[in-house]
Amino acid sequence: MKNEKEPVPKLAKKKKFSWTRDDTELTLLGLPATIWFAVFAYLPLFGLLVAFKDYRLQPGMGFLGSLFASKWAGFKNFTFFLTSNTFAMLLRNTLLYNLVFIIINLVVPVTLAIVINQLFSKMASKCYQTLMFFPYFMSWVVVSYFVYAFLNPDRGLANTIITALGGEKIMWYSSPQYWPFILVFMSTWKSMGYNMVVYLASITGIDTTMYEAAILDGATKWQQAKYITIPTIRPMIIMMFILNIGHIFYSDFGLFYQVTQELPNSLYNVASTFDTYIYMALQSQANIAQTAAAGLFQSVCCCITVLITNFIVSKIDPDSAII
Repeated sequence: MKNEKEPVPKLAKKKKFSWTRDDTELTLLGLPATIWFAVFAYLPLFGLLVAFKDYRLQPGMGFLGSLFASKWAGFKNFTFFLTSNTFAMLLRNTLLYNLVFIIINLVVPVTLAIVINQLFSKMASKCYQTLMFFPYFMSWVVVSYFVYAFLNPDRGLANTIITALGGEKIMWYSSPQYWPFILVFMSTWKSMGYNMVVYLASITGIDTTMYEAAILDGATKWQQAKYITIPTIRPMIIMMFILNIGHIFYSDFGLFYQVTQELPNSLYNVASTFDTYIYMALQSQANIAQTAAAGLFQSVCCCITVLITNFIVSKIDPDSAII
């Protein structure tokens, strides 16, 4: 009997590239975002050269001409910033405030989200969410006026209550010992509504049958939150933590500059951060190269912090890492 040769499968022909109507529509849809990122995100990166130059504005030359004509300074501008008398104070204030903000913005919003989720009245739940979320839409300029009306040394509500109780007026804007607590309170008050809604959205996505089974087993509200709610929303908590860590070298400029009424000298040591330092340096017409070095230092430190935090998270819980 003759051995029949098995047919050799033919190689599939490569499909020729063809531009379709869907490709055109998707390209046009993504074009505005591409242009926006190119103009506002990537093109300004060219200005980072200023931090490595001894930038001097040359007569009759624009920004680019002066940039290329300026001498190369290397890391001289960074050395000036890192060895300045205010660097240690700025680093301390920026890091400590942000660490407190991160901890509070994890504990308080998660707790509020769990409590509101347990409410039986949907109308009460929506009302509380709206009231807590409303401060997030207010600018720090508007908030600063409310704070000033409350802390005004002469006619402020705080001093009115203190004097009515037999106490003495407090010069709030000349008393730096009170402002760490005021700044932490104002940051929590303004941001807790937004963070709470983020966690509440994750909680509402949990399968309700898990709670029903826990109730049948006699689990209390605390046990339901401990063994069902918190473990389920843990990826969201970790993601928010990593994102907040990414801004640990930045600060909310409006909080530290507007609420303190443009950062008077009496509050400089307790309310100054890298952002206020850079802004005030630009206002005082300081060396733009040294100011750019301070801004680049912030960005690099934040990038390193995010990568380190994400690396640690990936080793502990790989599914919760962002990268």
